[in-house]
Amino acid sequence: MPAVPTTRSNEVFDRLRADLLAGRHAPGSKLKLAVLGQRYTASLSVVREALSRLAEQGLVVAHPQRGFSVVELSPEDLADLTATRIDLETLAARRSVERGDLAWETALVAAHHRLAGTPTTTPDGEVNEEWIAAHRAFHEALIAGCGSRRLRAMATALRDAAELYRIWSQALTRDHTRDIAGEHNALLSLALGHDAEGLASALGAHIQQTTDVLLRYAAQAGLDEA
Repeated sequence: MPAVPTTRSNEVFDRLRADLLAGRHAPGSKLKLAVLGQRYTASLSVVREALSRLAEQGLVVAHPQRGFSVVELSPEDLADLTATRIDLETLAARRSVERGDLAWETALVAAHHRLAGTPTTTPDGEVNEEWIAAHRAFHEALIAGCGSRRLRAMATALRDAAELYRIWSQALTRDHTRDIAGEHNALLSLALGHDAEGLASALGAHIQQTTDVLLRYAAQAGLDEA
């Protein structure tokens, strides 16, 4: 039976995961256990356990005999991840509209209210971790009425894997022209209007746009070359 993570292990996991999702480690950069142990005041075994769990989520890559590194910016992987995520997440959103009840609608409105009221960046220009959490909660609420625990889990896992790419899309491309808040408003309106097909279409476009921006950056930077 797998060992249950300790409280300290969970703390290090949460802090390291937050740092990864905030873009504080560059794509493909090596994650040195000793350095991380000093940063989080933790033993090497605790740091290794946290990195192993992050590798299971697709945020970190484990290299036999060579430690761990942040996942690289891979256009091929991003395109595949996006297509699969759109398939599952739009299915879950469509089912939520069809099967969701008043409790689902109420929770969705509350999640959107929190998201709309949370700044995307901190005063010093850093990615706001509270916005990351609110954004994640809104997208989880959007599909929470689908009626399938397994579908929700798979869609959430793919969204978590894509979150790092989303952060890079914001940090590397510096695209400030996109109206993210407007897109979220539209998703909420379509969900509350019980427009299942409209919501699925808008959600797919919402997800795809982030990928397209980052793929254009990768092409310009020569990251898509063999």
